Amino acid sequence: MQKTRYIIQAIDANQYSDLLVTFAEFSKRPWSLLIDSAGSGKLSNQYDIMLHSPVFTVTCKNKKTVVTNTQTNIKKLSFDDPVEEARKLHAALKNSVISIDGAYPDNIPFIAGVAGILGYDLGRSFEDLPTPYTLCNKDGKDEYECPDMAVGIYQRSLILDKVNGVIYDCRPEDQAPAALNEKAEPEIPSFELTTPWRSNFSKPDYIKGLNKIHHYLTAGDCYQVNFAQRFSAQYQGSEWHAYLKLREANKAPFSAFMCLPESSILSISPERFLSVRNKNVQTKPIKGTRPRSSDPIIDEKNAQALLNSTKDRAENLMIVDLLRNDISKHCSPHSVTVPKSFELESYAAVHHMVTTIEGKLDEESDPFTLLRDAFPGGSITGAPKIRAMQIIDELEPNARNVYCGSVGYIGLQDDMDTSIC
Repeated sequence: MQKTRYIIQAIDANQYSDLLVTFAEFSKRPWSLLIDSAGSGKLSNQYDIMLHSPVFTVTCKNKKTVVTNTQTNIKKLSFDDPVEEARKLHAALKNSVISIDGAYPDNIPFIAGVAGILGYDLGRSFEDLPTPYTLCNKDGKDEYECPDMAVGIYQRSLILDKVNGVIYDCRPEDQAPAALNEKAEPEIPSFELTTPWRSNFSKPDYIKGLNKIHHYLTAGDCYQVNFAQRFSAQYQGSEWHAYLKLREANKAPFSAFMCLPESSILSISPERFLSVRNKNVQTKPIKGTRPRSSDPIIDEKNAQALLNSTKDRAENLMIVDLLRNDISKHCSPHSVTVPKSFELESYAAVHHMVTTIEGKLDEESDPFTLLRDAFPGGSITGAPKIRAMQIIDELEPNARNVYCGSVGYIGLQDDMDTSIC
């Protein structure tokens, strides 16, 4: 990459529509990505990030990695660690930056760097599981078009600072300013399901799976297994419209929309997986959920029932121990702490029980290594992680693909934020 100077231009957000309107024009363009707090005021979610037109892409499917130069369309096939391939491109981008000019806050995220999705099944690249990827589905077919990993190297971004009402246009100095939309009512395309939702389990088979997990628990194979069923339906219309409806209903603080050449990812996530800022590491596992109610008395009753649940606290604590171990591998000795335990976080649709775990990234490590070695997140596997993943392989009839993976970024300042997808 050629040496370049970066410009960060601050724009009064009040003159323009929010990023949703601007992003709508990109929502069908492959490799466009919106990292979206969905209007949530929770968790210091100050920024939304819009990305498009990466200069490189890295995809991995069935342990085959393809690195593409999008400007020349030259592709490189690799069987090496796909996260390592992304790290090399990220390092080249960092080394190409001479300076970053402009008035911007110290805590502005990303600016430019690596962003995208890591699917749950990418964990097979890092962990020793008995089931080959191609046999994850019981009929031996790979039914998903979505890759196991799809990240881009983005040279520019639009970042909305919701607290201060500013949009930051981050770009190399030789690129034109972003074209923002004036305030206007967005034109919403249509979306509708054309078939009912359908589970990949019959009720007897699902109960049979639960009984098998109970056997493993009592036999001492594991302490906890996150057992999932998949619902699918046919649809017509705009995936972007579906996303807008979902974000409005849930207001989940780690939402994201990504358009890929072969699929679209709509993630309405309440859960941070891993973040790094100035080498400060944080993970916030969720274990324990109750529904919200429009009746404030019932709503408060549900919240207190969650906080007082011995079962939910036990689940939460098991995953806290797992994640403390996972991040300790790459944090300085004695730096890992649990400053907040079993806290209530309430969103539009649900109450959650959340614990905060923090540490200081070791000088010998980096966000890429931390992410790879802690992936997939323990809150969506169970504990111990490898045995829980083996049981998931055995009992779930379909691969998870991107579900329970992560969406996120690693920026120029080696800052990282990822969610549970």
